[in-house]
Amino acid sequence: MKVVVTGAAGLVGRATISTFAARGANVIGFTRDQLDISDKSAVLEVLSTEPPDLVVNCAAWTDVDGCESDHDRAFRVNVLGPELLALACREFGSQLITISTDYVFDGNKDGFYTQRDQPNPQSVYAQSKLEGEQRAQRAWARTMVVRSAYIFGHPGRNFLCTFLDSVRAGKQVKAINDAWGTPTYAPHLAARLYELARRDLPGLYHVVNAGEGATFAEFVDKALEIGGLDRSLSETVSMDSLRRPARRPRNSRLRCLLSEAIGLPPMPLWFDALREHVEGASGASKSQTT
Repeated sequence: MKVVVTGAAGLVGRATISTFAARGANVIGFTRDQLDISDKSAVLEVLSTEPPDLVVNCAAWTDVDGCESDHDRAFRVNVLGPELLALACREFGSQLITISTDYVFDGNKDGFYTQRDQPNPQSVYAQSKLEGEQRAQRAWARTMVVRSAYIFGHPGRNFLCTFLDSVRAGKQVKAINDAWGTPTYAPHLAARLYELARRDLPGLYHVVNAGEGATFAEFVDKALEIGGLDRSLSETVSMDSLRRPARRPRNSRLRCLLSEAIGLPPMPLWFDALREHVEGASGASKSQTT
């Protein structure tokens, strides 16, 4: 299987490249500097050189608050980009998987959001991601949209790593205690992407680690406990108290209705994934200092 991965420098991009390569795929990754997915000629040039069997689009502008003040950039990357990739995949007969977000929902529902729930994005970022999903699916029938949430892992820029690094440095940090989501470990997400690619069944999937979900405060407190770090440095706050420019859903827990139907096993529990991540990161850190 020949695979092109966009957004190769990001957390999900790196995990996807590593996971697919370990399973024998011929993977080529493109960073943002190497491929602007909103540039039609660049996209066509990359895919036409040696058409891949699969494109995994991990490229996105994920600065939720930044999107509020730069609508054009948000829609160029998050809407036009997936659409152009889908059109190019249609031309060359390649399968497309594009990554989306739990933020497409407004957060007013109790319980889990499934594919049956109607999206109602509350921010420019969320609006752009939803429209990117829709345009990609309209452009090419062999498109899979994979929504995920609370993605963490190493290496890469993500909220958990930033949080833990601050605590290790002795800094006081804030953790939201009134917003719920479903944490997702990047290597587990990438493994599920591989399983979905092998099945080649277009559609909309929710891919998150199993469990009842957690608030950010519960999630990071568990990480601090596992890592043996000072839990008193974590201050719990309400989401509204942070006064951020973009609205976030108060509840964005996800559950998939299709995975079991197509024979996929349950994802690992999020707290088991968190332990794997924290203990692995701690081991790597110790080995670098010895």
